[in-house]
Amino acid sequence: MTAPFKQHLIDPEICIRCYTCEMTCPEQAIEHDDNNVVVDPTKCNFCMDCIPVCPTGSIDEWRVVADKDSAYTLEQQYEWMELPEQEEIAVSNGSDADTDGLEDAIAALLAEAHAGAGGKAKAPASASKPTVNMYNLAKPAKATVQGNYRLTAEDSDNDVRHIVLDLGAQPFPALEGQSVGIIPPGEDENGNAHLPRLYSISSPRDGERPGYNNLSLTVKREENGICSNYVCDLKPGDTVNLTGPFGATFLLPSDPDAHLMMICTGTGSAPFRGFTMRRQREAPSVKDSLTLVFGARRPKELPYFGPLKKVPDDFMQKVFAFSREEGETKAYVQDKLRENADKVAKLMQDPKGHIYICGLKAMEHGVEAALSDIARSNGLTWTEIRDAMREDGRYHVETY
Repeated sequence: MTAPFKQHLIDPEICIRCYTCEMTCPEQAIEHDDNNVVVDPTKCNFCMDCIPVCPTGSIDEWRVVADKDSAYTLEQQYEWMELPEQEEIAVSNGSDADTDGLEDAIAALLAEAHAGAGGKAKAPASASKPTVNMYNLAKPAKATVQGNYRLTAEDSDNDVRHIVLDLGAQPFPALEGQSVGIIPPGEDENGNAHLPRLYSISSPRDGERPGYNNLSLTVKREENGICSNYVCDLKPGDTVNLTGPFGATFLLPSDPDAHLMMICTGTGSAPFRGFTMRRQREAPSVKDSLTLVFGARRPKELPYFGPLKKVPDDFMQKVFAFSREEGETKAYVQDKLRENADKVAKLMQDPKGHIYICGLKAMEHGVEAALSDIARSNGLTWTEIRDAMREDGRYHVETY
């Protein structure tokens, strides 16, 4: 009898095509075409190096097949728009003892699914259905730059830009929380075209300007960054190649009673700007349902600081954490969570409470530690709450 085989796969619906897993894999088992990112079953040795670097959890997918020869091929994976369901595996040959052993082996393999990142990310139950991967490397959308505005002070070494892109007559149905890929011109050191870089959309679904087919991005200039420097130097009238939209889980609930706690640093604020603007346009009278915990070194380096101050406090509570403000004690987002422990604990236990975390991966550990401390001080276990919230589509993390 042949042994069942647990195959490592990538969810094409959730994957945002950041290609981090491909660059991380030591076995070169992950590859891509113009449409999908896939795992070669003949090369993958389950080292799990790709699991922690994936910002969405799309890499943490598994299916059990009858044997290794029955594994889904690269050709099949390249055609997928969504993952196939787990199929039943027939056990029909061999002795009763062999059959029982095989059934036990299959059950054990199935039980190991999602053992890496702690669970599959899920969209809020009330979220709108997203469109994913409408434009790819072979057929990108053509966008025209409408505006390029500096968000941080001119004397700050933190150059963050607000880029507005016009899609013209092209359909580009993007929801708050989704991302787009920008393809920088030129080639890499191997003579290959550059891969797209992913940027979160910072405008709501009906456009940066209501009723217009445009969207905005929040981009920080990175030293020697191929795409960030390209984007930050764009001028009105320039044309940009876009892929996407991507992302099917980090989405806004279509429920005005949902309370959102949004935790971010720097350009991680991009999706939350879209969330806030959507709520302002859709349900402006709803009060006390948004909380933003926003970290930066100084106020002048915090994107959208001016516009944020104009958002009424009874519409969205704003908690700022500045780590390099002269004359002030260093504060990080995790410190502000602890200062607001009562509110955080209440939200954890609210069936309509959502936690969103977006920004640099370095912040994730500190936020998790703070949430764990807050839960413990209230007689709760954070890992249990987190996993239950994730299963309900109420815990959302995208860090890079």
